[in-house]
Amino acid sequence: SGTFCKLIECFPKPEGTTCDNPVAVVEPPGDSYTRRSTFDAILARCIPVFFHPSSAYDQYQWHLPKNSSKYSVFIPMDDIRDGKVSINMTLDQVSKDDIWAMREEVIRLIPNIAYANRRSTMESLEDAFSIAVKGVLERVGNIRKITWEGKDPSIA
Repeated sequence: SGTFCKLIECFPKPEGTTCDNPVAVVEPPGDSYTRRSTFDAILARCIPVFFHPSSAYDQYQWHLPKNSSKYSVFIPMDDIRDGKVSINMTLDQVSKDDIWAMREEVIRLIPNIAYANRRSTMESLEDAFSIAVKGVLERVGNIRKITWEGKDPSIA
């Protein structure tokens, strides 16, 4: 749909890659559930459209908000395959206000998925690496606590 989606080319350009208008980038699963283009889309301030929960929601719980509808559109692949929904019709039903709100949320996500240069001014923000280390340490702490209580550590 020309109104909601457009092709963006995610290769280096002198002026950078950004979206001038709020647009969506479809992220179908391919050889793996997540592609680099998902992160390119967010960095380019575009709204990702996912077709499988593992594309982002399941595996990036530390980096992306739990309320996925705030920054993305989800259309179940099975519904598309079965002809129950149309990608264009689903995207056309998203209001302009929702599009702008999602785009603002996408912009807020950028530090969570970017890796900061420690010598940069981003030092006070948590970057993707800091978030991942914090998540791993929290998970290890939970496993240690559960093990100490004599429970099965696989429940952590």
